Amino acid sequence: MAERTSKTSTIVYYIILIIFTIFYIIPFYVTISTSFKPFEEVSIATMWNLPKKISLDGFKVAFARLSPNLKNSLYLTIPATLISAMIGSINGFALSKLKFKYSNLIFALLLFGMFIPYQSVLFPLIQFFQKTGLYGTIPALIIAHVIYGIPITTLMFKNYYEEIPDELIEAASVDGANIWQSYTKILLPISMPGFVVVIIWQFTNIWNEFLFAVTVTSDPTKQPITVALVNLAGSQVVEWNVQMAGALLAALPTLIVYILLGRYFVRGLLAGSVKG
Repeated sequence: MAERTSKTSTIVYYIILIIFTIFYIIPFYVTISTSFKPFEEVSIATMWNLPKKISLDGFKVAFARLSPNLKNSLYLTIPATLISAMIGSINGFALSKLKFKYSNLIFALLLFGMFIPYQSVLFPLIQFFQKTGLYGTIPALIIAHVIYGIPITTLMFKNYYEEIPDELIEAASVDGANIWQSYTKILLPISMPGFVVVIIWQFTNIWNEFLFAVTVTSDPTKQPITVALVNLAGSQVVEWNVQMAGALLAALPTLIVYILLGRYFVRGLLAGSVKG
């Protein structure tokens, strides 16, 4: 009886998983199916149907329109991700391995930045960029995302470094290493799992961010791909095959990052979680 109950529970469990999987796959299926259809096949009535004729016209048009903005997103995301990860690593080292007065207060104030909504700082942020001559530029977006990324990257690295034995730093100090050398020679070389997690997190968030992108950059030639994707829709007729192809192109870089680094992501999350 117990064995039969266990099998029934397992079957129900898998049925629920299959239902949720189908639920999440349906929009992805419609996106892919529509993107490969010629415009004359696109309609609400036939959106569930596979394309009768495979067409790459949607991808060609989408890429032609989005390629400048795709470059803008790369110019924004890569520096912002690397800079915020590096600052977070240094902060995590200082807050986890260096004992100084008010360190817990500083850490709490840094974490407070995670809970400040973007909308509450838009006007002062825009005024700051206007006065400094950075408004409407990619560097302005980089600065905004680096600053907003520091709290979460600091938290991730602090948690990671706290699981590394303090004896490593003490041994380096005994050998004559200063604080910076202890960081660069001891902690940094073993920080790759932490960097992988932070880079994936930051790259995904910055790449998909829309609010700063649409408010800080008013010039269409300077806007990231998330803003250009919204502008891809026509004012009279929406070319849904082009729109869906553009959505796939916009999602491709983050997909590539997960494919290349995904196997290290879980390892990075679990690295140092168990003291040995």
